[in-house]
Amino acid sequence: MTPEEVERLIEDGIADCEADVFRPRNPDDDTHLAAVVVSPAFEGQSLVQQHQLVYDALGDHMTRDIHALELKTFTPEEYAERAE
Repeated sequence: MTPEEVERLIEDGIADCEADVFRPRNPDDDTHLAAVVVSPAFEGQSLVQQHQLVYDALGDHMTRDIHALELKTFTPEEYAERAE
């Protein structure tokens, strides 16, 4: 899968979500991806619950098409604080 396809799946599966998906290592390796995902849906959720929301949005692609996903999740407020 392309990073753009994964972004679309995440953004379609999580409310008010913005996802940035990219290949962190070898650009020829299409099974390892990294993602930064920002959504108010993460508010009040544990890190594990946030990651589960992303995995749920990806569905079976997580086991069939994506071997590894380095994932960073933030609420909009957390992401804004990180940028300061």
